[in-house]
Amino acid sequence: MLKRCLFLAPVFTLLLTAEGPAAVVLPKPRTEGGKPLMQVLKERQSAREFAPKKLPEQVLSDLLWAAWGINRPDSGRRTAPSASNRQEIDVYVATADGLYLYDAKPHALTPVLNEDLRAATGTQDFVATAPINLIYVADLAKMGKSPDETKMMYAAADTGFISQNVYLFCTSEGLATVVRGSVKKEELAARMKLRPEQRVILSQSVGYPK
Repeated sequence: MLKRCLFLAPVFTLLLTAEGPAAVVLPKPRTEGGKPLMQVLKERQSAREFAPKKLPEQVLSDLLWAAWGINRPDSGRRTAPSASNRQEIDVYVATADGLYLYDAKPHALTPVLNEDLRAATGTQDFVATAPINLIYVADLAKMGKSPDETKMMYAAADTGFISQNVYLFCTSEGLATVVRGSVKKEELAARMKLRPEQRVILSQSVGYPK
């Protein structure tokens, strides 16, 4: 039996089972509208100051779909390319309420940790208070038998595609964002309880401009 968890209602709807948190159900993403592409490219920029205001659930839904959602349901292919369609990048979402994993197929968030890990997602002070920190994690187990060096090269490129989608969405939506490589990756991976085959690639902060 499922029931709603009320303490997260202002951000999103968390479904509970008898075993505990099951999934955060996101509203259907809006896939029309926004600024023209050329205007967005002209205005795209990085920002390192964020207002404390949380993202509404609809904006979070749209953001995650733009980043790495399924845009061709018949084939399961995504809004960003990946090498040989391995889809090896996992997008984790760090918020004040906890850490979640974006699951594109049901367009939902899977609870991972009931802990605020935002400060651990980078070395700059602002990451601790940015409403959302996306963490891009490559699952090398999904990438066949290529050498790890080759896998990491493709994973870095695929992360770049996703993070640029986030930049373009944020510019269109009036949000601030910056992608970051200054991350203590091994420490963060340990806090996230990642498997050895999972590697943190980059993080990206998102929020309203300060």
